[in-house]
Amino acid sequence: MNGHLWSAVAVFLFVTIAIIFTPILFRHNDHYVPPFFIQVVDAVKHKTPSPATSHGASSNERNSISSSPATSQSNTGLPSAGGCINYVPSTRTITVSCNSATLTDIDTALHDSSILAKESANGVWFLNANLVIAKGATFHIDSTDTKWLKISSKVTRDAGVTKIAPAYWIDVHGSLKIDSVKVTSWDPTTNYYAVTNGSRTGSGVFILGTPRPSIVVENNATGTTDLTNSEIAYLGYEQGKHKGGSGLSYYYGGDGSIIRNNDIHHVYFGLYTFGVGHMIIENNIIRNSGHYGLDPHTGTHDMIIRNNVVYDNNGSGIICSLNCYNILIENNKVHDNAENGIDFSRNMYNSIARNNFVYNEAQGIFVSQSHSNQVYNNTISNSADGIYLNSGSANNKIYDNTIMNSKSNAILIKNASSANAFYTNKIVSANKQGLSINQDPTSKNNTFTNNQIVSGGVASPTPAEPSTETNTIKHPHNKKNSIK
Repeated sequence: MNGHLWSAVAVFLFVTIAIIFTPILFRHNDHYVPPFFIQVVDAVKHKTPSPATSHGASSNERNSISSSPATSQSNTGLPSAGGCINYVPSTRTITVSCNSATLTDIDTALHDSSILAKESANGVWFLNANLVIAKGATFHIDSTDTKWLKISSKVTRDAGVTKIAPAYWIDVHGSLKIDSVKVTSWDPTTNYYAVTNGSRTGSGVFILGTPRPSIVVENNATGTTDLTNSEIAYLGYEQGKHKGGSGLSYYYGGDGSIIRNNDIHHVYFGLYTFGVGHMIIENNIIRNSGHYGLDPHTGTHDMIIRNNVVYDNNGSGIICSLNCYNILIENNKVHDNAENGIDFSRNMYNSIARNNFVYNEAQGIFVSQSHSNQVYNNTISNSADGIYLNSGSANNKIYDNTIMNSKSNAILIKNASSANAFYTNKIVSANKQGLSINQDPTSKNNTFTNNQIVSGGVASPTPAEPSTETNTIKHPHNKKNSIK
């Protein structure tokens, strides 16, 4: 045979052997891609998307992410993880759209410690980005892989970062489950929790604070955001009359969420809700907030607040304000807050405060511009005013409360607060001010029935009655215990 013929035979034999033996050699290697397939992909890559990258399934089914997230390009041209966990460098935002995912899944998808770093094997994480939980997604921060999530208080503004807020946040459009962990801000320059110094000094007066991260549940959230058995601390700041800076906020989203068995402290508002319903807040410690402790607001409804300890907050301990209704506040211990213990404010109605222990407050229970509520079986002590009705509050029932050692008035009624019923309350004090039940001339048609006065350990045999001359309450048949 001539040389050309031998060459043709050799090529034929080589190709035949390759075709026969290649599948045999690599049938057990799922990740092997033969060279001729690579050539084909390279030839058509301008027409088709990049091949999917396979990820192994998590040992915990709940922690699994998309089995084949595609690698994509961000809007800055930099690579980002695809599939159900994506990252946009220009806003330093991680978006999770998985059915169920964890911090470990983000770390696996991104592999970038400048975004999310695992600082210790026992589950201490440092987040240096925004985290968005998309509609329909559920994100878990729990003890399966986390002990402490620290969120940076210093926003990174590297080249290409063009659109970013003053502080990072966890922004919930889906569902968030936090259980048995610690979540706080962290200042990498001081290696300590982020500290802020803003405040509200009056109506519409704001002293802006140093930005800190927040957890925000949005009005289109498709699931609950539940916080259980955790420590939530050093979040939020005063940023003026805008949403997001409160630290822990629900805005028309997260109906049915549960906040239970947590230590929530040094959060700007321990909790702020806006138009949310059917939440349960129970068995928590709420302390050292920059402003209010618990603040259900603007149309919040059908909420249970029970068995919490609320103290040392820089405003009222529990305040429900602006069209809140069907709120149950029971069995809480509320004390030593900068303003009032429990506030019913600005058209709160059809709500109940019962079986609470309130002490060392400006006003133990304050009802302002609110109607058709019940306040009963509470024990209020060592406050300036025990129970105070103001600003046209009407048709409220105040009964079976024990009010002890008030410094100014046991019960105070002012500014056209009328048609309220006060009955079977017990007022105890060794001093005259602590026995005072006082209403101003603008407050009318309030009824007082079987309220008992105890002074110096002796109960008055005559129930308190309103004075037609002075609009104060006195005992006409017991001069020793009369209130002037």
